[in-house]
Amino acid sequence: MPRSKEFTPEDDSLLAELGVEKTPARKASRTPREQRIIAGFEEIQRFVTENGRMPQHGEERGIFERLYAERLNRIRQQEESRNLLDPLDHQGLLADSIEDVDAPIDQLDDDALLAELGVTESSSDIEQLRHVRTAAEKRAVEEIASRQTCSDFAKFQPLFEQVQKEIDAGSRETRPFELKAEIEPGRFFIVSGQKAYVAEKNDVFTNAQGRRDARLLVIFDNGTESNMLMRSLQRALHKDKTSRRIMEAADGPLFEGSAEKGDVATGTIYVLRSKSEEPYIARNRKILHKIGVTDTSVRQRIAGARLQPTFLMADVEVVATYKLYNINRVKLEKLIHRVFVSARLKMEIPDRFGNPVAPREWFLVPLHVIDLAVEKIKDGTLVDYVYEPDKAALTPR
Repeated sequence: MPRSKEFTPEDDSLLAELGVEKTPARKASRTPREQRIIAGFEEIQRFVTENGRMPQHGEERGIFERLYAERLNRIRQQEESRNLLDPLDHQGLLADSIEDVDAPIDQLDDDALLAELGVTESSSDIEQLRHVRTAAEKRAVEEIASRQTCSDFAKFQPLFEQVQKEIDAGSRETRPFELKAEIEPGRFFIVSGQKAYVAEKNDVFTNAQGRRDARLLVIFDNGTESNMLMRSLQRALHKDKTSRRIMEAADGPLFEGSAEKGDVATGTIYVLRSKSEEPYIARNRKILHKIGVTDTSVRQRIAGARLQPTFLMADVEVVATYKLYNINRVKLEKLIHRVFVSARLKMEIPDRFGNPVAPREWFLVPLHVIDLAVEKIKDGTLVDYVYEPDKAALTPR
């Protein structure tokens, strides 16, 4: 078997005369295990970027979200993994608290994690698992399906008719369902294309999973009823992407300080100021603000700001926050950005790979004008205004 040739000093001189530099073969910088851990962590980062929140545990969550939540727990518990991933953690995922995990943490194997999550199907083709239903989802479907005729529907039918008239007249509106706290007696929902009325709610108890639950009497507009669990209705509403909560158009305040019993916190408007030393940004620092809406904590939202072009590749200062109640975060953010579109920052920032990115949530607007916009959100009139940069003021459309 031929032996590999070793270069002698004479060979080095000859190669130098020919203009050939001798470059030693590179050794692999990462072990297969390290590469696997990094790849798994990048999947979690993509989930957070796409969903704007951390992956969470829970039977009502999807297979992959639960997998990512469990994997992140394991990573946080392993000093080796934390040291490896800390330079890549631009979202601050490793800084949060560690949840208790009973199983050993000697490996980050998806097969083992899925088995702990109650998924026994083979993960050789893991993409096929996206259609696997959890036991909780199956129970929810069974409870929704197990309805019976409502013997006294005549006394509920006028309620459904009145609600529909109010929706048509605009005195009521529908909003996406979000939290189980919304499930209270006297409230209406739309699930699987049918209106549902919560007629009764029995005493709250703690179920086998340690979660609060209660038995409900739910009446449907097709004349049926169901004695279902509150968490079963919650899961059905969560699973149905078209589900809605029916509420009065002006039901509840929007901001912290005026919340009343039964109001549901749905997000936070945040206003940030950049600490970038880029000349144009530094000159306009006092009026250049990032305005956004988030359903996570602002601290979590701005973690690793200096590594993200959306934050101008620099640390930021939080200058104002406003808590939201009973409101659609996405629609509100679009409205705010539409009002201030004439003052949007027009510049490109190179990301950490050198690719140009144009941030879209930064506006050259004084803070007092943003405060005024918030006041107009409270009274429902912001939609009637636009921002005029030359006047530095909101004016009627």
